[in-house]
Amino acid sequence: MGQGLWRVARSQQLQHQGYSGQGYLTREHGRRITTNNVSSTNNRKQAQGGIDIYHLLKTRKSKEQEGFINLEMLPPELSFTILSYLNATDLCLASCVWQDLANDELLWQGLCKSTWGHCSIYNKNPPLGFSFRKLYMQLDEGSLTFNANPDEVSEPLLTVTNNDSPKEIAKFIFCTRTLNWKKLRIYLDERRDVLDDLVTLHNFRNQFLPNALREFFRHIHAPEERGEYLETLITKFSHRFCACNPDLMRELGLSPDAVYVLCYSLILLSIDLTSPHVKNKMSKREFIRNTRRAAQNISEDFVGHLYDNIYLIGHVAA
Repeated sequence: MGQGLWRVARSQQLQHQGYSGQGYLTREHGRRITTNNVSSTNNRKQAQGGIDIYHLLKTRKSKEQEGFINLEMLPPELSFTILSYLNATDLCLASCVWQDLANDELLWQGLCKSTWGHCSIYNKNPPLGFSFRKLYMQLDEGSLTFNANPDEVSEPLLTVTNNDSPKEIAKFIFCTRTLNWKKLRIYLDERRDVLDDLVTLHNFRNQFLPNALREFFRHIHAPEERGEYLETLITKFSHRFCACNPDLMRELGLSPDAVYVLCYSLILLSIDLTSPHVKNKMSKREFIRNTRRAAQNISEDFVGHLYDNIYLIGHVAA
């Protein structure tokens, strides 16, 4: 009975302090409303002096039938920033609504350079009536033509680069990722002058040999079969790697011919370790013995590091 009286007294005390179930919820609700009002006021104060976000959101709510904020109501810098995230197709669609904004030359210039990193016309004074939107369409059409016609690969590249210089074509290829690598391999096999300039654009300084070879084959894809073209690629890579690392070559006592042997050994080792058809994989000891037999001046530790790299990372020409 004493516990019952204590509970009644405690209940009356809580009700007197306003902490009953209903009163507590009421006070919590009031506290949340007050907090939200303060937060809303602070946000409005912070927005002053810059873009009045609160005003924009309020305008949006009052025009729910529109469904979105009109970009023309925003500052031009903010509108261009929003439109810069669109691709060419969406930007063309946006120009149907915001013609002046979506057709701005700066937007199309950024879109051209983000898709094709180098084009000879970028560094020239554009002619009268030049349009980056038209240039984008020309570059896109030329790239599609290049990827579709393996027998006519020269003309589309000359069209999109606006320059027949092998160096300019090599820069265009080096900075572009939209070209089909199979068609590009056919083109480079026919245009060895462009291939020479493309190799010189690579910088292999202070790179480990297998990693440099992987980077090389990411830009210039190796043929699927052994032959004269693969030998040409490895030869050009070997000379370029030695030119980029003269101090390392003197320290290790390596020549372009020795690097050529190492590259060929790495390709064969990559096939051996990654191919599911090879059951008896080459051991590290066997690789060291075979490689040093072909290039005697190479240290055993260096060749062992080469094996470890292929074993842990994978194929150099994948």
